[in-house]
Amino acid sequence: MDVALIPPLKSPAAVPVLPGWALPRGRVSDPAEAAFLAGAALNCLDNLVRMDPPWAGAWRARLALGCAAAAVHQAGRAEDEAALRDAWFLRPPDGDPGPAGRLLAAWRRLAERTPNVEETALESICGLLGIGWNSQLAALPEEIDRQFAKGRPAPLAAAAILRAVDAVAPNAAVLGWWLADQMLARSLRWPFAVPLLMVEAHSAVFRRAGGAGRLRPADDGFEAALCLAVAQGAARVCRVAAEIAPRAARLLAVAPKLRAKGAGEAIALLLDDDAVPGTLATAKLSRWGARRLFERLEALGAVRELTGRSAFRLYGL
Repeated sequence: MDVALIPPLKSPAAVPVLPGWALPRGRVSDPAEAAFLAGAALNCLDNLVRMDPPWAGAWRARLALGCAAAAVHQAGRAEDEAALRDAWFLRPPDGDPGPAGRLLAAWRRLAERTPNVEETALESICGLLGIGWNSQLAALPEEIDRQFAKGRPAPLAAAAILRAVDAVAPNAAVLGWWLADQMLARSLRWPFAVPLLMVEAHSAVFRRAGGAGRLRPADDGFEAALCLAVAQGAARVCRVAAEIAPRAARLLAVAPKLRAKGAGEAIALLLDDDAVPGTLATAKLSRWGARRLFERLEALGAVRELTGRSAFRLYGL
């Protein structure tokens, strides 16, 4: 087995979990309380990011899938997480995953890159999101640099970017949420962005008082609402990590029992991505060998089959 490809085991018990007292309960109207909750949640998430566990790639990829599904819903499309996963992993090599799959590509790119946004990269992301490029959007990287230089708390810097996008492209809210995650990561000096806020975009925290519509970035109270969204989102993604960590530990624990050539490469892929096709083929692992390997891992409780199908199967933590 390719032992060199398998990351060192880290205890799942070390995964930070946000305490119950730090979770938003009901409607919070006090900006100071909202900021406190966001700070507590981001401290928990910051500890998790800096742990850099061997399954961090799979964690971020799964969060990207959730954010993409929320973006697809906002765009009025019907694809859910399962359909997006199929569009991405079952497409031909270098094939077009379709409009919904391109939204997933944007959030996967968010999860894979350092939190710095250059004009060329932003133009590419706008293409994936279906947003027409113009000179006002091209100026957003400079605005991100200005907000970073101010040294404001991360949620407030993210709110400022959402406001900037809303001012120049009111119909490009999805880009604002994508950039807000980048701003959070850059403000906190994380090596990678964590797909977080798009799932919270339609949260109840953005409802206006009295239920009269939803807050927009320029509205009073938006910053406090975003702090609550950050708190909710950070708690959610820490729970996802707590679900993945013991599965990853089980996978690494059974790794020495595997005799298939190329098993180490398959395990590394499972730890680094949301899913791996059951038809995986590498230089050392045939499709037949991969099928046998995944079936054995499933029997050992080390992976899950994610589709429920008898064919075109996908496996993941």
